[in-house]
Amino acid sequence: MTAFVLVSGTFTGGWVWQEVAARLRESGAEVHPVTLTGMGDRRHLAGPDTDLETHVDDVVRLIDEVDAPQVVIVGHDYGIHPVLGAADRRPQRIARVVHLDAGIPQDGESAARLVADETVRDRLVGPAGSDDDGRIPPPAADGWQRWGSTSGVPEDALTLLSDRAAPQPRATLTQPLRLSGAVSELPSTGVLCTANGSSIAVVQAMVGLGHPHLKALTDPRVTFFELATGHWPMLSAPGELAEVLLRAAAGEGHRLTEAAGEQPSHLRPFILDVPERHRERVGQVDLHLPDADGPRPAVVFVHGGPVPAETRPTPRDWPGFVGYAQYVASLGAVGVTLDHRLHGVGDYGRAAEDVTAAVDLVRADPRVDGERVALWFFSGGGLLCADWLASPRPWLRCVAATYPALAPLPSWGVTDARFRPATAVREAGRLPIVLTRVELEVAELAVTVEEFLAAAEDCEAAVEIVDVPGGHHGFETIDHTEQARDAVTRAVRSVLGHLRS
Repeated sequence: MTAFVLVSGTFTGGWVWQEVAARLRESGAEVHPVTLTGMGDRRHLAGPDTDLETHVDDVVRLIDEVDAPQVVIVGHDYGIHPVLGAADRRPQRIARVVHLDAGIPQDGESAARLVADETVRDRLVGPAGSDDDGRIPPPAADGWQRWGSTSGVPEDALTLLSDRAAPQPRATLTQPLRLSGAVSELPSTGVLCTANGSSIAVVQAMVGLGHPHLKALTDPRVTFFELATGHWPMLSAPGELAEVLLRAAAGEGHRLTEAAGEQPSHLRPFILDVPERHRERVGQVDLHLPDADGPRPAVVFVHGGPVPAETRPTPRDWPGFVGYAQYVASLGAVGVTLDHRLHGVGDYGRAAEDVTAAVDLVRADPRVDGERVALWFFSGGGLLCADWLASPRPWLRCVAATYPALAPLPSWGVTDARFRPATAVREAGRLPIVLTRVELEVAELAVTVEEFLAAAEDCEAAVEIVDVPGGHHGFETIDHTEQARDAVTRAVRSVLGHLRS
């Protein structure tokens, strides 16, 4: 018989698994929902010494009491930290570790450091105030969204979540997780909640960027499932979650691919055969220069992300961006590629600084007509266009965006209103916007594009849409079709037309 050990995230206890546990028991499984020290209810608060090690010990003791030969241990959100700590100490008892809408913390990482919301993260890791009792109060009823999407959670369940939530001991979130490495040898499953902004397609794309920690996800013992719901599936989709956990225990699920000897999609050739032009490197910026005299208009291509800092080559050398820059150079404009520091979802502020610095450098170059500049944003870099839409400069003749994220995904925790293009577009006036969208877009990003377009229509923004039939995210190096080539040509010529008008 398989035994499930269920460990919930911040502010919650074993009670949150009630419906899931009932469904699993109906299937004949043994189920042990865990209430970690101090997380039962507000009448029995954790003491000042309660930390991550306390919660790891809680889970280890329970594993030792379970008599079943196969233990599948499930960690939701913060719960993955004590789960991994316990599994690392008792690897011989664990059949599979399930990450339920949770990250992949490494040895030495604290839960607080992995919180996407910068405001929440700073509050957790910053110095305690004079009135701080070592516990983080749970959010108000309308504040749960900041900790993850509440999509699909019924109103009565959301009320229950607020009523029964307990303060989280600060030290459970700030103490680093310590792992020997034994847990990394165990089979694992990731359950991704798509309404919270995660999906198998997104993880597969991140694996393609070559992050060493993510490469392990292509191990055949690692599987994935998706649930079309928010961050609390035990409340919003208990039946579906129970079914997924049973399938995970049986070793089922989607497996990521890493084709031996095959180039990652972002390093494949650009779909257009463009003439080569001189390229000049200045710091983190590359200028692709046309064969022309006198100052020329410029197009600055802003890559997406997050892109791990260790990724090589860096985005300004990726064939897609080089291809775009060389193409506009062949048509008489200066093509600009750059590297910015969007390495994690908490990095939008410094990435925006990098883009501004690059634009200033480009406009100051004597070979550039500083009064005729276009900015072109891609993928996750789409949020960076908000600054420019909200306060259009007279020299900014066009903003373009290709398969962009145009609103933060819930799991990103980007709460700064500065990075919300759907809001910023209301201040764009008649600034031309060229939006390229792909038919087979990642669903989570497609929703943000529709939100942006609805806002743009409402304020009568000047948006031109270039559609790519049958196109995928990153189509310029994936879809070698006439429709894809036509879309690149149309978008480039539209942007250059605005620069010359």
